[in-house]
Order: sequence, then structure tokens, then C-alpha cells
Amino acid sequence: MSRDHRKLDVFNASDALVLDIYRSTNEFPIYERYGLQAQIRRAAVSVSSNIVEGSARRSTRDYVNFLNIAAGSASETRYLATLAARLGYIPVEAGQRLEAAYTSVCAQLVALIHALESKP
Repeated sequence: MSRDHRKLDVFNASDALVLDIYRSTNEFPIYERYGLQAQIRRAAVSVSSNIVEGSARRSTRDYVNFLNIAAGSASETRYLATLAARLGYIPVEAGQRLEAAYTSVCAQLVALIHALESKP
């Protein structure tokens, strides 16, 4: 069963956040190019990518597994955004905004997982 990930609010939110993360991390110090900058970008892309990959899986069990991975990546991205703000690589307000946005994505993913797991 193929699902259309583009119809999911959580996918659209996480996809928009990837662009936000890339813009927010553009001005990181050059010495962070292969460190924190790369890690936060990978984690942000991982959220959306795992939703897409899970949506293409045939079984609900596989779908839920990928959504769980996406939730883990969203939590990681949330932490890395707050870390970047504490290090002064992004403005504190941007870190707070990203933290709130990823908290919402995490909640949406958990709700979707619970809904799928409660289906007979």
C-alpha cells in the first residue's frame, strides 16, 4: 500500500523546516562545515526522508518503524538547534523558534504513530 506523504501535515511541516535549517545554518563558522552544520542538516533531512520512505512501505509495521526513526531525527534536530543557539552560531530567537517547531513535529509524529498502531 503506497501512501501519499505530501498529504501529511507532518511531512509538509518537516519539509519546510529543512529549508529553515539550511538558511539558519548558512552563517555557521567555516570550521563547523563538517561538524555541527553538517549534522543538523543531515538530521533535518532525515525527518522528511524517513516519512517519505515509510510512506512507500507496504506494511503498517514498516511505516510505523520509519515514522519512529523520523521522530528520533526530529528530536535530534531540536537538540542541535538549541545547541547551535547556545554556542552563538544562530540567534537565540531562531533556536527557540526551531525548538518549538520541532517539538510540534515530534508531537505530530507521535500522534500519527499512535493512530496507526491503534488500527486493527
